[in-house]
Amino acid sequence: MSSLVTAPEVVDSKNDTSSRLLIDRDDLPSFAETDVSSVGDESTLSSDSLEILVEEPSPSLYRPTKRPRRPPLSWEFEGYTIWVELEEFDSDLTDVISDLSSEFGVQAIPQSHMTAIYGMTHLSADEAVRRLRDFCASGGWPAFRRPVGVVQDVAVAGNPGQVCSIAWAQLTLASGPEHEKAMDRLYEAFYGPGSEEGSARHRPWTPHNSVVYDNPEETVLTLQGTLECIARYPTLLSSERRVKALSLWSTEGRMEQW
Repeated sequence: MSSLVTAPEVVDSKNDTSSRLLIDRDDLPSFAETDVSSVGDESTLSSDSLEILVEEPSPSLYRPTKRPRRPPLSWEFEGYTIWVELEEFDSDLTDVISDLSSEFGVQAIPQSHMTAIYGMTHLSADEAVRRLRDFCASGGWPAFRRPVGVVQDVAVAGNPGQVCSIAWAQLTLASGPEHEKAMDRLYEAFYGPGSEEGSARHRPWTPHNSVVYDNPEETVLTLQGTLECIARYPTLLSSERRVKALSLWSTEGRMEQW
């Protein structure tokens, strides 16, 4: 497919699906460490300035490992998806994703994220970009307190809140009233006021930052192995985090095709 955004300064040489719309923190007002807000706090990053990035995917989502390499993630995802990307401390989220890929011999998740809306198929790429721009111009996104737990489990498509069949592990975060308002605004921006999708969305939102995926059949993921990797990065469980970006991804096909 074509790039999500057409801009003279952006060249998509592969014409692939890895384009994303990103609020770039380098162009935003700086915040002192003490300004990290709690769940109910309105303090968020301004979203007046946007930068369009087109990223080429890694030639391989696998990382060096001594383990037998697991088959690529087989689930076929769909549509356009909005991700909430959190700030990092010394690349802690990115590094733990890489470590878990090596630990279990699985493909690495291409970008640390929390899913806000998954699998939109009713919009063109240009329209999805326009709506995300408009949403970002209308306000920010509340920050998050430190995670409340770590989960390793298997999801089955069709279960409440589950849209795919995969094994995964996550950092679980809490959703407060301001996050629910932000989610309602986001659904209104992409589906319209009073939409069936907005009314039917899972409430309360259960934000989680996934750190590793695997196929559900005979998964090699374990909670112990996940916790051991997470323990290498104390900030993962101890730090509050602001939202670094909202990004729009084409999640059509398998993960390695994003």
